[in-house]
Amino acid sequence: MSFSIRRPCRNKVLPPSRGKVAKGRMRGRPPRSAAFLLLALAASPACAAGDPERGQQVYEGCQDCHSLDKNDVGPRHRGVFGRKAGSLSDFDYSQALKEAGFVWDETTLDKWLTDPQAFRPGVRMFYHLGEPQDRADVIAYLRERAK
Repeated sequence: MSFSIRRPCRNKVLPPSRGKVAKGRMRGRPPRSAAFLLLALAASPACAAGDPERGQQVYEGCQDCHSLDKNDVGPRHRGVFGRKAGSLSDFDYSQALKEAGFVWDETTLDKWLTDPQAFRPGVRMFYHLGEPQDRADVIAYLRERAK
């Protein structure tokens, strides 16, 4: 199949490009990568506005194992933002979390709360928050109230 690009003239219309792009022109719909980028940005914690009041209510489900000020089944959450994962000296972390090497921030907390086992295989936590808004709300609560 041969394909030729005609030079654009004011009075002539270019033939359909059959998915090819003439020099300097974009035909048809935007690339799929643009749609995926928009979806990824919409799902990221930076785009989701968290509500700390609602986050406090969602956090009540976390209190079976955690609190802001005391270690329990899980470590305390006071000061979690900016803290290196697995670094509290008075809590017995899994080896996987001791060796994690990252710092807790909005991005790492969002990944952790989505699926701790997928984010860091070998950790002990299995509880997760499937809804992006629930995660954003809990993160906003921790950022604001667990300083």
